[in-house]
Amino acid sequence: MNSWSLQGKKALVTGGTKGIGLAITREFLELGAEVLVLARNTKSIQGKLKNSANLFTIEGDLTDAEVRKSLTKKIEENWGKLDVLVNNVGTNVRKKFIEYSEEEYRKLFETNLFSMMDLTQRCYPLLKKSGNASVINIASVAGSIDISSGSPYGMTKASIIQFTKHLTGEWSADHIRVNTISPWYIETPLTQSVLAETDRFEKIIARTPMGRVGQPEEVSALACFLAMDKSSYITGQNILVDGGMSVKGL
Repeated sequence: MNSWSLQGKKALVTGGTKGIGLAITREFLELGAEVLVLARNTKSIQGKLKNSANLFTIEGDLTDAEVRKSLTKKIEENWGKLDVLVNNVGTNVRKKFIEYSEEEYRKLFETNLFSMMDLTQRCYPLLKKSGNASVINIASVAGSIDISSGSPYGMTKASIIQFTKHLTGEWSADHIRVNTISPWYIETPLTQSVLAETDRFEKIIARTPMGRVGQPEEVSALACFLAMDKSSYITGQNILVDGGMSVKGL
């Protein structure tokens, strides 16, 4: 059972202070990993998690190229390698397509996709040095199915899913696995306003065979498995955490 752990793993989690990212950070620490969290405000988690001596933080906006540069430099200086990269940062603006301003949809692509691509590219040499690395991209079922969450958001998540497939082909020879997790509605700060809408909440529940929304810990458990050596033959996958929503017909 000791092999079901992340002991000795060096992990980077972006957006690791809220919702799914916080759940992943907490469980990584509990399983023995050293975790570096990037977020715009990290004060809320400092000293409040188990094994917090293994928690390191950098405050900054992932869309800032200088932040991404300093982040990978710190990993190089302190760890020399990276075993796990969790690309979790994401945001959304929900409205009809014709209502988006150019500034809004460009911000969504920069936050959800472009900054993540650049960070992943910068992390490649560090992941290669691991000799057994795992990249975990947090997407959404919106990348595979229209869930009326706004087309730019769905487009960025679909791109992440395809990005995962391409990296799998390119990086497997370097012993770097790449997978995507696509959650359905999870109870987080990002979905709070949507779940508070009675009509929409009822539609979500009606579409979900399990009859409820998910919890962040139900996503973090999968992220932990994908980060473990136990999942060593799993790569290139987009795994839905959706309570059965994607297979429900009538």
